[in-house]
Amino acid sequence: MSQTERNDFIVSPDDLVLVTGATGFIGPRVVQSLLDRGFRRIRCLTRPSAATSKVEALRSLTSGPELELFKGNLLSMEDCLAATKDVAVVIHLAASTGEKSFPDAFMNSAVTTRNLLEACMQHQRLKRFVNISSFAVYTNTGKKRGNLLDETCAVEQSPYLRGEAYCFAKTKQDEMVVEYGQKHDMPYVIVRPGVVYGPGKPAITGRVGISTFGPFLHLGGSNPIPLTYVDNCADAIVLAGLKPEIDGEVFNVVDDNLPSSRKFLRLYKRQVKRFPSLYVPKMISYSLCYLWERYCVWSKNQIPPAFNRSRWYSQWKKTRYSNDKLKTRLGWRPYISTEEGLRRYFEACRAGETHA
Repeated sequence: MSQTERNDFIVSPDDLVLVTGATGFIGPRVVQSLLDRGFRRIRCLTRPSAATSKVEALRSLTSGPELELFKGNLLSMEDCLAATKDVAVVIHLAASTGEKSFPDAFMNSAVTTRNLLEACMQHQRLKRFVNISSFAVYTNTGKKRGNLLDETCAVEQSPYLRGEAYCFAKTKQDEMVVEYGQKHDMPYVIVRPGVVYGPGKPAITGRVGISTFGPFLHLGGSNPIPLTYVDNCADAIVLAGLKPEIDGEVFNVVDDNLPSSRKFLRLYKRQVKRFPSLYVPKMISYSLCYLWERYCVWSKNQIPPAFNRSRWYSQWKKTRYSNDKLKTRLGWRPYISTEEGLRRYFEACRAGETHA
């Protein structure tokens, strides 16, 4: 990295950067990206029970930079105060994931984020809080078929109606960060990755379809999948933490040359393993979501509304995606092409690699 690029950052290589969720799927790549840019003081916050082998491996390879491993619980205000002491930039990756309960997701995304923000306010040293959000927060309702989804698009106003704890938690997390930015003049940037993929994350995204006891139900059809290779995503996140004059902005992260759901599934079957699948046309999948939704109402939620029109609009409606803002405002480019990223991903899937 050139000295000119370094001079364009809001902090120096000697300023302390905190990375939460440092042992997750994206975290080690974020730490590596910071090291590649010459940052010498990085604090990696992990849960006490988390496996730390990836961060330890990075630490063993570095000579000079101070890579600190900090074990703590973000639900503890004491731990948050200790983790954010002397920190200039927070890159907040830690969050609740998976199909957990709404209270659990809220506690481990929104409440933990609030604790971090409060701790940063007490120290009064923060130059930027980078909140890692998700495409899951976008509603995608009311837009014409095939329309563009970018940073100006609406987010879910009633996220609980989608029946996804993750969407609910991420929406509330974003709201909290914006509120602190507006009320307390907290400098922040929100980064919303699409589908982050790569070695270590073998599952097929639900935007392609869903597994059943019978054939795989292919719901995406000709829809582009908003993929971003994990290293490209980590690079975008780091730039969002370092570039000047972007406080209060939102950045979507997707790569170039996005494959359709149909193409992705075809490549997966050819290069990883074959399995039976059934394509469900859009009108049928939409109708089934509507009927499921109505039955939930009629039965007083005897069956949770796992499939509903809000989810259909978010995941399976025909949509185009843009990374123009990321390129023009941050100077980001996906240095791993989609072709190369898919090759690496399929190779890892064939080898049966799993994410610890």
